[in-house]
Amino acid sequence: MSFKNKVAIVTGGARDIGRAVSVKLAAAGAKVCIDYIGADDSDARETLAMIEAAGGTAILHVADVTKADAVAGLVAATQAAFGERIDVLINVAGGIVGRKSLAEIDEAFYEKVMDLNMKSVYLTTRAVAPHMSKGGAIVNFASLAGRDGGGPGSAIYATAKGAVMTFTRSMAKELGQRGIRVNSLCPGMIATRFHDEFTKPEVRAAVANATPLRREGRAEETADVALYLASDAASFVNGVNIDVNGGVAFS
Repeated sequence: MSFKNKVAIVTGGARDIGRAVSVKLAAAGAKVCIDYIGADDSDARETLAMIEAAGGTAILHVADVTKADAVAGLVAATQAAFGERIDVLINVAGGIVGRKSLAEIDEAFYEKVMDLNMKSVYLTTRAVAPHMSKGGAIVNFASLAGRDGGGPGSAIYATAKGAVMTFTRSMAKELGQRGIRVNSLCPGMIATRFHDEFTKPEVRAAVANATPLRREGRAEETADVALYLASDAASFVNGVNIDVNGGVAFS
């Protein structure tokens, strides 16, 4: 899966699955703009150092992808560094924010989770697509939660990821007419800081034991599927939501 001479944007590209995607894209020849947010840039700088040590090309850019102006800045920074054309957009940015029951969910929480997981995908797709040509690829990150409703306290996160899946199908039809493919991944239990922070160890162990492969997934394994969907190897794959969960659930 070669990405030589291709330009890619990875939102949430500094850590965990996003880092794995960024590093693998650069190793395959892409010029990568790594978007991240937060006052602590140590993860982002470490990711950049990993890419440069392996001879790859990347830049870092801070952008809150829930804001249209920030997304416009992300696109502009990518073009300033690598040229007008953008070939690949991988939307990793997202998160559960917190686990809350229906009674605990207020409007501010609802809007924050929906914006982080769904609005971000809409904004980046809208901003990047005009700069893509035939052969371009967009890969969104949905979730197993978008299929099965998620675990306790994740109703809004699951709803947002379900929306990402539907948006993916819609954009596959609309942008496909220009030769741009749009697909998404639905990861299950992947060993990342997401679950370190928001999933109890006993729950993780139970899910791993219930998985046919008897383990959690790895960020690198998830990134491999994302790269496949973004690559020319998947040139006739469009509008799919691929499960990456070790067989714990089937679509």
